[in-house]
Amino acid sequence: MNKVVKMVLNLVVIGVLSGVILSGVFHAADPLIQANREKELKEAIFLVLPEAKDYRTVEKTIGKEKFTVYIGVDAAGEPVGVAFKADGGGFQGNIAIMVGMGLDYLKLKGIKVLEQLETPGLGNRISEPAFEGQFKGVDVRPKIEYIKNRKPEKPNQIQAITGATISSNAVVTNLNNAIAKVVSSFPVDEIRKAAHEPKREGAGKKEAGDGK
Repeated sequence: MNKVVKMVLNLVVIGVLSGVILSGVFHAADPLIQANREKELKEAIFLVLPEAKDYRTVEKTIGKEKFTVYIGVDAAGEPVGVAFKADGGGFQGNIAIMVGMGLDYLKLKGIKVLEQLETPGLGNRISEPAFEGQFKGVDVRPKIEYIKNRKPEKPNQIQAITGATISSNAVVTNLNNAIAKVVSSFPVDEIRKAAHEPKREGAGKKEAGDGK
């Protein structure tokens, strides 16, 4: 057999075997990855809704997108706020944020960055407590704004990260877009009613040690 042909066949066999092995590893690891994501999601809900002890889930299709709202409830089963994900493009890739908002739809209770690929030392600082903490109690109307190189002057403003305006703007834009969907598609009366319905599959009770 021609040496070149033999070499090509060997490479093909190695490639196929490598693909099979990688596929098997991914198949074995995927349930663990999904379980870890669910755990992080649950923890983030209770982090942005600190008064919540449990939650209910409501899902709607907005346009072509499925949008989920998590209704936080206290020990008595009364709603204390809503949590939802705000996804959108950043400077380097998708930025996913868990958002907590009061039932009056006027102020945020907090945010937690779940996923980001922003520039190390600059844009990735959006996941630092100093930046995330600015959103606690910020007004969402008329919309959240960011300002540069000075402290916020209005209740709906936060300060952008120096040298990372694009990432800061992406966070604010993602938040405003997601908030607009919640306000327009999930009326408060509907949220309050859903909070008293039996818990649906996927909801999770706050365990001892969850949140701080």
